[in-house]
Amino acid sequence: TGEFLPPEALKEMKANLIKFLPFKYLAKELTSQAEILKKVLRDNQEHFPVVFSQASHCLELVCGVEVKEVDPREHIYIMVPNLGLTCDVMLSSGQSMPKAGLLVLILSLIMQNGDRAPEEKVWGALSRLGVCVGSVHCVFGEPRTLLTHVWVQEGYLEYRQVPYSYPARYEFLWGPRAYAETSKREVMAFLLRIKERASRAFPPLSAEAAREEDEAA
Repeated sequence: TGEFLPPEALKEMKANLIKFLPFKYLAKELTSQAEILKKVLRDNQEHFPVVFSQASHCLELVCGVEVKEVDPREHIYIMVPNLGLTCDVMLSSGQSMPKAGLLVLILSLIMQNGDRAPEEKVWGALSRLGVCVGSVHCVFGEPRTLLTHVWVQEGYLEYRQVPYSYPARYEFLWGPRAYAETSKREVMAFLLRIKERASRAFPPLSAEAAREEDEAA
């Protein structure tokens, strides 16, 4: 029975659901427990709560999209962006996929490293979330291309050589569009909402960034 599904099968269900939900979000369509069971989980109803919960947490963490239940009786769900960034509808490889959460995590890493994050720290943190350089992610594609080309061109990040570094090392900084569309306070607020899920990969933010912003204001 479904009760004895191996971990690999549960992991595959979670991955398939993480692929399914963003397409419903982009189509501005509601979904339901019944639809998810039929199309994604192959009627493994006893595993729905844990798989759905894990997939929802992952979407909020890396996509900035929250799954809300709008009809508790029929178990109808809607996905809504919980960040102000427009990058959650950016185009990539011809398909628009939500990526705002991932960008916010990068921005937070930059904040935590004195407003400039060594690229090896960024890749290390992302790898712990299953987003690995050289490996095509189901939502983000190839992350090096996304971070060093797409988001640089769109103005969300700066990617530059560390001055006087031999051999050359590179670092990420906030880009002008990130400053225009969000703030350190908003990034902190987002991370605080999901800190329990993010803590394994990203150290918790201190209040230093908020103080800096207050002083700047």
